[in-house]
Amino acid sequence: MVATPSIPWRTEIDQYIRRHEPFRLTYRDAADRPWVFTIHYARITFREKRQYLECWCEETEGNQDLPELQHNWTLRLDRIPEAALSSVRGKWRSGLDTINAEMQIMGGLAFAYQSRPEDILNEWITEPPNTRRVVRSLSNTFWFFREILPYGEDCKIIAPESLQNRLITKLRSLCEQYGL
Repeated sequence: MVATPSIPWRTEIDQYIRRHEPFRLTYRDAADRPWVFTIHYARITFREKRQYLECWCEETEGNQDLPELQHNWTLRLDRIPEAALSSVRGKWRSGLDTINAEMQIMGGLAFAYQSRPEDILNEWITEPPNTRRVVRSLSNTFWFFREILPYGEDCKIIAPESLQNRLITKLRSLCEQYGL
């Protein structure tokens, strides 16, 4: 059996990450608009059957996340065009920007909850009964909301208020869409 050869630009991204060397890349979003990012931290992640480049970039324009997280971008690897990489001067960062999100997980979900590596705290609280208090380090609200929304009333964001307000805005929009 012949091994599939590596895509040259993917190998180059891996080398930049391994060497902790900042780089610039061109990216095309879902609307096929070109973006140029200057990356000072990156890691490859796998989410929902796709590989992504999670990265800290100098550029924030167009990022709709909370202000504290706007340097963080999640780029689909299959949208990085050929020969779109170049080295840049600068310092490599130790990671993505993060915020701490506190949530309460209730009911049957509280008993089934399994701690994640991003969890800073995971403890049972007495009020309300059968509730876990979880504090998690987040680098992206999009993926966080995709994780917790299916749990509806069994998961409540407590802090920070900006994260809670962002979810409230999403829920209001959803209710308006359905005429509620």
